[in-house]
Amino acid sequence: MSSFIEDALKATQHSTPGQDEFYQAVKEVLTSLEPLLKSDPKYTKYNIIERMIIPDRQIIFRVPWMDDAGKIRTNIGYRVQFSDAIGPYKGGLRFHPSVNLSIIKFLGFEQIFKNSLTGLAIGGGKGGSDFDPKGKSEGEIMRFCQSFMLELSKHIGETIDVPAGDIGVGGREIGYMFGMYKRLTNRYDGILTGKGINWGGSLARTEATGFGAVYFAENLLNKKGESIKGKVCTVSGAGNVAIYTIQKLYDMGAIPVTCSDSKGVIYDKNGIDLPLLKTIKEIHREPLSAYLKTHPTASYIPVETYTKGTHAVWSIPCFAAFPSATQNELNLEDIKTLHKNGCMVVTEGANMPSTIEAIEYMQANGIGYAPAKAANAGGVATSQLEMSQNASMEKWSFGEVDAKLQNIMKHIFELSYATSVEFGDEGNLMLGANIAGFRKVADALIDQGAV
Repeated sequence: MSSFIEDALKATQHSTPGQDEFYQAVKEVLTSLEPLLKSDPKYTKYNIIERMIIPDRQIIFRVPWMDDAGKIRTNIGYRVQFSDAIGPYKGGLRFHPSVNLSIIKFLGFEQIFKNSLTGLAIGGGKGGSDFDPKGKSEGEIMRFCQSFMLELSKHIGETIDVPAGDIGVGGREIGYMFGMYKRLTNRYDGILTGKGINWGGSLARTEATGFGAVYFAENLLNKKGESIKGKVCTVSGAGNVAIYTIQKLYDMGAIPVTCSDSKGVIYDKNGIDLPLLKTIKEIHREPLSAYLKTHPTASYIPVETYTKGTHAVWSIPCFAAFPSATQNELNLEDIKTLHKNGCMVVTEGANMPSTIEAIEYMQANGIGYAPAKAANAGGVATSQLEMSQNASMEKWSFGEVDAKLQNIMKHIFELSYATSVEFGDEGNLMLGANIAGFRKVADALIDQGAV
């Protein structure tokens, strides 16, 4: 590791103590950039790394709201605007009790490069709150979202910052926030993506991250002379990304056999019953254990029975794994188990779901690794397609959006692969994606001067 990168990592740890997730994301990117920094000194000369690690601004605010009992509750809101070098800030809002500044910064930092890889004019940002929508009434969620937007509205705009959804923020939450934004500004702008289809949303946006991950995996497998068709696949999570990963796997002839939530894992060797999963999670919002009422022969593994330090979903034999839940859900022990059981490909649907040790093991043992910033970029890409439709006052068909999504995912794969070849490590898609994403933003920063 060059002294320049080591110094940048030390400076990050010193300036952001306790922000482990952010430091992990920075380390993963910087260590991949060494070949680029050696080949072209301008990135060191113009101090691009330091300029990219430090966000343009970090906004932290109080979100007071009233519960159904008339009691005032308070949560913390965040919006970190990392880089607008190639376009307005773009990145989701996450509502989950685990949210803190480190989580938001790691997500925003990753978003810079993910958005760059799409080839679209969008910068990187992220936001959210430690508010937990689970167990809250519709009224409580609405009042929280309205209070959150009361402050967020001061910092966003269709050419400034365009948030979207993420964990805990779906169409319902986007609707409440958009309604509040209109009341505050008297404007009907495309300042949020993931909107309802009949009031500015894009067809295929809900499906895009999951669909895109499978499209990326198929491109990777095709490069190896393989296909996903007929292959057993394991998927973690039971939210948007996981559900539509499962749906696209079925569309492409694969057999997805698992899903998971915070309470446990479902393993159905016959293939996950997708309509039932949607009913449980999208309509009734129940724990996955409810799956057994309809499919008693399926296996349910409660979280309290997991082997310590592992995730049970990765103990199921498969050809391809799709971690689609949350960060650091696949560790070194998990990937060793997957490898032993014949897994050949890991495609990240979630953001940074694999630990650094797990990634190093995959790279050392020939497991095809599709990093999140490349493989799960379909969601943000389709958000930008929603922005385009809003700006032009047009409405594209599902097929039109899906075709554009397929082309974008193919472009991201080919760009990442070609960049890995350019820097002497063919097939290292993490290196290729990091360098390709970084280089575009870095060159824009140099062109625009020291601002």
